[in-house]
Amino acid sequence: MTSPSPLVPSRGLNVLHLFCHPEGVLDAGAVRKAVDDAVEAGLQVVTAAIMGAKADTCFMVLGEDLWDLRKFQSKVQAGGFKVADSYVSVTEVSEYAGATPEKILQDRLFPVLPPEGLRAFCFYPMSKRRGEKNNWYALPYEQREQLMRQHGASGRAFKGRILQVVTGSTGLDDWEWGVTLFGRHVDDLKECVYTMRYDEASTLYGEFGAFYTGLVGTVDEVLDATTA
Repeated sequence: MTSPSPLVPSRGLNVLHLFCHPEGVLDAGAVRKAVDDAVEAGLQVVTAAIMGAKADTCFMVLGEDLWDLRKFQSKVQAGGFKVADSYVSVTEVSEYAGATPEKILQDRLFPVLPPEGLRAFCFYPMSKRRGEKNNWYALPYEQREQLMRQHGASGRAFKGRILQVVTGSTGLDDWEWGVTLFGRHVDDLKECVYTMRYDEASTLYGEFGAFYTGLVGTVDEVLDATTA
């Protein structure tokens, strides 16, 4: 069987979030092997145990070749997980990041996950509003840039407590961005999102999808929580 030609972004990484429930008997060995095979192929895999009824487990997978991410999805499903929700995106550099140091830009395009010591996990999708009164895309670029700089300053106040990974999904999924937060404490996640919603960029122009909250752990820790 011939392998398909790689499908890679022009820069950065493909990103796939899989929110899953176990279906029938979960083959923990097969799931562990799926993760091991993915890591051996050069992918990053973040595993999280999800709280509440929307999902039991999240696999956040990052890699260059979209085919590798798709193969991982198939292996996880073959191991007994049913995908209840998903999100497809790519790492990106914001159009408002013109003066950002190159090291920070590279960290956004090629993040190394999960961050050490930040095990509280949250994911949500978002878009900018296109309402009749408040339409983000009708604003001049200079005004949008100023609003996003204010928004970024609010986020930087949580340095050391929160790592925010914003990935682009316009044309790839139902929303325009996926936001993944890694926090030192669960209430750090809450405080960060609450604080940043008061920025004008969010107050007038932000729209948010469903939130998924959980705990980052090793594959074994997450599987133990899922099958306990």
